[in-house]
Amino acid sequence: MYLYFLHLHFLQCTAAARHAELLFLSDVLCVTAVLGQNGWSVTYTSTHICALKGSTVDIGCSYSYPNNRNRGIMFQERFWFIRNEYYGPVDLRTDPDYTGRVEHQFHEKDCTLRITDLRESDSAEYKFRFMTNQYGGSYTGSPGVTLTVTDLQVKRRKSSTHTELQCHSSCDVIDPPSYVWYKNGQKIKEETSSLRVSVGDDDSSYSCAVKGYEGYRSAAVYAPKPPSVSVSPSAEIVEGSSVTLTCSSDANPAANYTWYKADGRTPLSKEWWLSFNPIQPSDSGQYYCTAENDLGKRTSEPVFIDVKYAPKPPSVSVRPSGEIKEGTSVTVTCSSEANPAATYVWYKINGRTPLSEERQLVFSSIQPSDSGQYYCIAVNKLGRKTSEYISIDGKCEWNYFYTFFSNPSITSLYDSEIFLFFLRLYLLIFFSL
Repeated sequence: MYLYFLHLHFLQCTAAARHAELLFLSDVLCVTAVLGQNGWSVTYTSTHICALKGSTVDIGCSYSYPNNRNRGIMFQERFWFIRNEYYGPVDLRTDPDYTGRVEHQFHEKDCTLRITDLRESDSAEYKFRFMTNQYGGSYTGSPGVTLTVTDLQVKRRKSSTHTELQCHSSCDVIDPPSYVWYKNGQKIKEETSSLRVSVGDDDSSYSCAVKGYEGYRSAAVYAPKPPSVSVSPSAEIVEGSSVTLTCSSDANPAANYTWYKADGRTPLSKEWWLSFNPIQPSDSGQYYCTAENDLGKRTSEPVFIDVKYAPKPPSVSVRPSGEIKEGTSVTVTCSSEANPAATYVWYKINGRTPLSEERQLVFSSIQPSDSGQYYCIAVNKLGRKTSEYISIDGKCEWNYFYTFFSNPSITSLYDSEIFLFFLRLYLLIFFSL
């Protein structure tokens, strides 16, 4: 061992009763004394201590120096430290990581250190140092006391039908270790370090503690709670925007997430979020997520995504199809995909007055004067689209001439000039069509 002066090292073991509030490795405490010249020494009651996170620990210590009244020995500094700076050891009481958590019990030759609310970061080698007004009268007990702060953890090993839980710590608070198991906060089993549970959908939680230190339990493990789904942005979803679905579930250990579209078996994502950038009308539908860990699986309620979009270019259809004869009924229909649904307006080319504000433009008895080009406009709050032009040709038929010449009042004029005039006129009209 190293000290500032040549020293002797001896080890003696003494029995000590365990303090209920303080966590030591064993009921048997090993005392390490570090002696310097002429009776200067630092003695630790144990060189290794295992303690639980959140608990309080006492690191026992005493020191001695030569009993020489003629020298007038006076203490200038007494403190514990775990690290050195360029100017020397740093008093633990000035370390911001230990503010309000350390207490020195300096009376007579006792130098016990108490640390409360232990953290895993407190694991370190602790040393006591004292300085006097005498030349060379500064001593550090080295090596010091190694403190290991452990946080109980429930580890898991999963099979197809069950999960085995294991109570684990990085060091043994008692030797041999003994544990207590809890289900939903109620004690269910003692002595063993493992527990077998069925994999299911119940809401049970499990935790463990070191026997004798039940006040410092592990964090509880449990299956995921029913997941909730949120949509961002929460306002109306418009084609081309960026949309993110978020799945969240309270679970320990943390859940793994999977996204699905309703009636779909193929996973869309293995993340806790599902993003659409940019979102398309085809993305409309119901979505849900699952949350799963070693203790169970839960499924969210479905959420409906309704993508709004402006009308697509309209298509126009004519019924009946084929040649249109004068006097027949003709219906022209305008169709456009849109969300919300589109409204329609019909126009004849070069005309400013709407012919109809319905989806269909109906000619109950089409006439040659109805011939021409038509188009429709589909409109909703997000935009408007205009269709291609469609031509309507209402043709006259020969039966008009048959009706004219079969009239008795007309046939009596066959030999007259009037007959010839009307014959030329109608032939001219017929062949011009």
